[in-house]
Amino acid sequence: MSNITLAPILLFAYKRLDTLTRTVAALQQNYLAKQSELFVFSDAAKTSSDVTEINEVRKFLKTITGFKNIEIYESDKNKGLSNSIISGVTQVINKYGKVIVLEDDLLTSTNFLSYMNEGLEHYKTNQQVFSISGYSYQLKVDNKKDIYFTKRGSSWGWGTWKEKWEKVDWEVKDYDEFKKSSTLQKDFNKMGSDLSSMLKKQMDGKMDSWAIRWCYHQFKHNLYSVYPSVSKVKNIGFGDGATHTFDYFNRYETSLDESGKLNFIFGDPYIDKKIVNAFLVQFSLYTRAKYKVLNTIAPLIIKR
Repeated sequence: MSNITLAPILLFAYKRLDTLTRTVAALQQNYLAKQSELFVFSDAAKTSSDVTEINEVRKFLKTITGFKNIEIYESDKNKGLSNSIISGVTQVINKYGKVIVLEDDLLTSTNFLSYMNEGLEHYKTNQQVFSISGYSYQLKVDNKKDIYFTKRGSSWGWGTWKEKWEKVDWEVKDYDEFKKSSTLQKDFNKMGSDLSSMLKKQMDGKMDSWAIRWCYHQFKHNLYSVYPSVSKVKNIGFGDGATHTFDYFNRYETSLDESGKLNFIFGDPYIDKKIVNAFLVQFSLYTRAKYKVLNTIAPLIIKR
């Protein structure tokens, strides 16, 4: 790692002090934390009821130590997650050329930064690779390798490069053409039955997601994302107080890498059908419907 220029870490925070403190504590334990620069983006309150929590978050942010340098950006108006991430990533990636991005509800393994930086370095000139994901599902398939590839990125602990990021059309200017084509929609859904419907919600103003637009760009250009065989990230945001998600049953539950491994073997991108089929189980209509039912009836049972 001595010959690698480490990517800056971007951390996006809103109002969840409970998960934020755990996210920061885990990140501080990373082997490369003290050598890494940390940029924190704190969004402003959406409503007056959130002001107290935002102030508590910002008070905590000023106490963070354990990194080479820390810069905190406090927005004076609510941007929302999508605009916060798009503007924050653009600001930093234009200067540094690459980034590692986290949100305030993600635990990382001690080797997360090692894996991410090695991946960003290995694929920096590979035009087929779009992003490095730190998160991985608990796949029910044997994989002896350190990584695998899919054509769907993840928004839970990820990294990319300036030349990939700046090409994304956040307005999705060709959406009218896409929505008229059942073939394009079917092809997009090959990486998950939820993709076309999420893009429609985004374009209809019914959701606010930078990630679905990111995934759509990846689909259009037939690009790969690199995933670790053993997850380096665990999402702890599914619960009371979550801004975007609240689930009693979490289909994204996974185990963090506890190996302490610091050197990873990467390779040329390709699709291993057995692994990708196991990956796609998480996005099948059956799995999505099952967990929707479970999370619908869970509160009714718990209240009894």
